[in-house]
This record gives sequence, C-alpha cells and structure tokens, in this order.
Amino acid sequence: MKGLQIVVLGSIVPDPLQTLEPIVGPTGPALKNEMMLPAVLDPWAGHALYEAANLAKQVEGKVYLVALGPKAKLQQVMMNVAQKVPFEINVLDGPAGGFTDAAETAKALAGAVEKLPGLDKGKLLIFGGWQSASRGTGAVLQMVGELLGVTDQFQGVDEIKMSDDGSFTVLERIEGGSYQLSSCQGAPAVLGWATGNLPEPPNNPQVGMANMRFIMPALQKAVAAPLKGEGLRFQSVEVPSQRRETRIVKDAPVDDIARELADWIRA
Repeated sequence: MKGLQIVVLGSIVPDPLQTLEPIVGPTGPALKNEMMLPAVLDPWAGHALYEAANLAKQVEGKVYLVALGPKAKLQQVMMNVAQKVPFEINVLDGPAGGFTDAAETAKALAGAVEKLPGLDKGKLLIFGGWQSASRGTGAVLQMVGELLGVTDQFQGVDEIKMSDDGSFTVLERIEGGSYQLSSCQGAPAVLGWATGNLPEPPNNPQVGMANMRFIMPALQKAVAAPLKGEGLRFQSVEVPSQRRETRIVKDAPVDDIARELADWIRA
C-alpha cells in the first residue's frame, strides 16, 4: 500500500546513564536538577521511529514525529536524531517527565495528530513505544488510539510485514518468550513497538540538514501543552531501595540451596 502516513509518538527522557534522584518540588514530584540533565530520545520511541522510516521507504510513505516535551531540550536532542532518518516533526511544548498524567498526555497528543496537515485515517499507522523510559505505564499510546477512534491495536511488536493490498501481519511478544503472529486488514492501526529488528541507523549529515529545515520552524511554532495534572496526587517519590542478604555456606547440597532460594522468593 503506497502513501501510508506513519505518525510516531515519542518524547525525550533524561539520559539513563545519569543519576536520577526524585524529589518533591513546589509543583509536585520531579527529578533533582531535571533541566540540567542531558536528554535523549526515549529508547522505545527510537525503535518505533527507525521501524517507521524503514516501512515508509518500502511503501513510499511519510513519517511524522509528534513529540511532547520542553522545546529547548527537544531542540538539543533533535540535532542528533535528525541525522538518523527522514521525518517531519510536530512539537508540543510541555513537561516530559515521568510524573505527568497518562490520560492528559494522551489527549494532548491525540489533538496534535488530528491537526496534522492532510491527515487521512484510511492510511494512518500510529507508532510508539510499547513502554516508555519516563511514562512506564504503557497506557498513553493505547489511549491516543482510542481517542482517535483507532481500535486495531498491537502491543509488543517486533516486526511488521506489509502486503500489496494494504493488509499486514505483525509479530507480537507474548508471555514465556513466545510470539503471536497477528494479521490486520489495513490501516488505521496502532503499533506499540518493543525493540524491533533494526539497529540504530548511522548518522547522515545530508538527512540531518534536510530534516532541520522542518524541525526549526516546528520548534518555533510549538503549541503550549502545560499538562496541569489537576486531581493527580503522589503520596511519595523515592529511589527503589537495594536489598542484599548474603550468607556464605560451604558444601551445601544443591537441593537445599534450591529449596532455600524458593522459600526466599516466596517470602
């Protein structure tokens, strides 16, 4: 099927190699020195973007990236992401942390998708991360699909194969390390990507220069999305505690070790 419109939903997250310390600020939970932390494209969204570009190349489609986050941080990250694959971007200027309401975020993203120029839902595929490095609920993408009336949804996708008639099959992760092969008659559909099968594309300065012609104006015209989070309350925020219990025993039978480990896990 030619002319697909592939919309990737993705935002930025603090670089996971940094020390992330949650605090309670004047407006609620936040990360310590969050605006000073280096940011990267959400790794889950990155897989979705690279898979979208690969599919668009096969079917002569077009890729849009709809990103919600602080536009100053987005500009820094896009300087690198723009060199990976060709896309057009639509920016919502708002918070991108892990303490925003999933429903409010989904409503803002769905509104941005609706306003994309020339949107044709008969050719629309919505890509995003199955999970998120900041909003790990896995709920935003599903709610965006529902708000747009797209009920064919696939989560944990690692592969998509498109047929000439517009139908496609997807390989979805299920329990126990197994896969489920699902088929869909065609767009519109929502695909939440796992890691996919593609490596991160190498930097291409020519692609970067072409993308920046669209990225800089989009950042300047970014629509404010404050995400007030009214009615949302957090009881506490803290780094998960580490627990380590070590006991040195010599010459213990294997069965006793296994039994003790099972008892410890159950407890």
